[in-house]
Amino acid sequence: MVTRAIISFDTELSAGLYQRGHDARTNFESSILGRCRDGDFGIHFQMDMLERYGLKGVFFVDPMPALVHGPSIIRDIIAPIVARGHEVQLHIHTEWLAFARFSPVGRLTGRNIGDFPLGAQKKLIGLAADMLMRAGAPEPVAFRAGNFGANDDTLRALAALGFDYDSSFNGAHVGHGCDIGLDRRNIGMRLHHGVCEVPVSGLMDRANSFRPAQLCAMSEEEMRDALDHAAANGAIQFSAFSHSFELLSRDRAVPNRLAIARMEALCQAVAADRRVTSGGFTDLPEPPAQPGPIRPPEPRPLRTLRRTAEQAAGHLAHEVRYVRSLAYVTANTSRWGKIAGGILLAMA
Repeated sequence: MVTRAIISFDTELSAGLYQRGHDARTNFESSILGRCRDGDFGIHFQMDMLERYGLKGVFFVDPMPALVHGPSIIRDIIAPIVARGHEVQLHIHTEWLAFARFSPVGRLTGRNIGDFPLGAQKKLIGLAADMLMRAGAPEPVAFRAGNFGANDDTLRALAALGFDYDSSFNGAHVGHGCDIGLDRRNIGMRLHHGVCEVPVSGLMDRANSFRPAQLCAMSEEEMRDALDHAAANGAIQFSAFSHSFELLSRDRAVPNRLAIARMEALCQAVAADRRVTSGGFTDLPEPPAQPGPIRPPEPRPLRTLRRTAEQAAGHLAHEVRYVRSLAYVTANTSRWGKIAGGILLAMA
């Protein structure tokens, strides 16, 4: 069996930036375009890289900001994805209800879709799917909850609305918002409450610690090992994910070169492996009626140590750049900085 590599991106405006007073255009440029002083590293950059290796991506787009900013901003997100032949599926961040001018569930609010009762979940997912299609997307067949904050009622709602797939089960979030009643030690596709659950892939990095296949979470070595494990065990899918803004540093000021290198390595690995093909959900094979479990790879302490050291070095490099930038701005804008600069110039 050929394993389908599903490389997906949660594509969303930031409710946090909205709360801090940023306008819609600034939020779009940062969260969707991935814009920083060195260029754009968001969805266009991500599609460029995928296409360079002949791969197809899946963009889980959150239409809920349309309740605050209007529908045009969602059209601007979807249009280039559809035009370039990548897949759009449904994502939802219910945090936006707190700022919405209209809500189909009245005064109910919550951080996660799983915070709502079944009837309200059906209304919210139905509304979000309708907004997504009105913005130019094909009818979605797959769903992912924001923050992976789904529960079994979410899957029941999806089944009632005609969805085929859910991809909200992330073993790293079980007990921390993800309340889908499945075993996190099984990362294989299976039917659950009327829909096919497509879990986030990953590996065990310590005893009882699941590490998801996310660009900012896994090293290149770990991602390759997880992909190889899925293909070697006959998994239908290998599901890796990122975000539209994840190739930026945490403060979104500069590119995250470590994450960019990891994405390139993942694309190279998928393109080079004859056991693996690239694609999305629209033609994903269904699992057998009683599929055997796909266990995540077991921990390898030295591999975990190498990733921890790699990430620590990456964070340190960014902090050094940040301090240098701060020192430069201070020296060139403050009164004492200008005086010190003048003295040094006079002494030169």
